[in-house]
Amino acid sequence: MPSPSSQAKEPTALDRIRKAGLRPTRQRLALAKLLFANGSRHVTPESLFNEARSKRVNLSLATVYNALHDFTECGLLREISIEAGRSYFDTNTTEHHHFYFERTGKLQDVSLDSVRITSLPDAPPGEKVKRVDVVIRLAK
Repeated sequence: MPSPSSQAKEPTALDRIRKAGLRPTRQRLALAKLLFANGSRHVTPESLFNEARSKRVNLSLATVYNALHDFTECGLLREISIEAGRSYFDTNTTEHHHFYFERTGKLQDVSLDSVRITSLPDAPPGEKVKRVDVVIRLAK
């Protein structure tokens, strides 16, 4: 049985921020701790702002937006655009798709191999496909 010190430990919020090349400000650290403390999750800027406020983290909604975009640009998060003005940020940055529950606004991961895409159109000249995001909308 491996000793506790030989097991790989989960990176801390500070480790993640430093590895991503971001300056570890108080606000970024507080938000990263909330985001990465309990496994994979999907948040909106508003939901993370409310969560931070409930934990007595003093910051503005603009700071939350800026931090989420910074985290996305450096690869710590993945942004999922549902519609104009409605984005979620996913702590699971592996390739996968999503169910979107229109009634509740919840996102749920869908494994990459459960969706089969047999062809894509050619990208416009000078462009290349970066990735394909599938959002399956569910309504009751």
